[in-house]
Amino acid sequence: MTAPDADPVLARRAKVARLTSFGIRFGMGCYLVATVLFFWAVATGFNAFLTTTMTVLLLVGSAALAPAMVFHYAVKAADRADRDGDW
Repeated sequence: MTAPDADPVLARRAKVARLTSFGIRFGMGCYLVATVLFFWAVATGFNAFLTTTMTVLLLVGSAALAPAMVFHYAVKAADRADRDGDW
């Protein structure tokens, strides 16, 4: 197998893999913070700030996570196709 630096397709695939990894971590982090805020709001009482913050975190997390997951599976499928030679 060639080194990612020698093949521009493998280099681009590695870059997309790094970006998708960040997108998945960021999206899941937004979900985690929204969940913590939800339980905090349940314990202390809901207010407009907490509700708005949770909603924004869920929307931003979804906007980051959805394309990151699609591209993550695309990179995995391309790697598998390269490995198996079934293009």
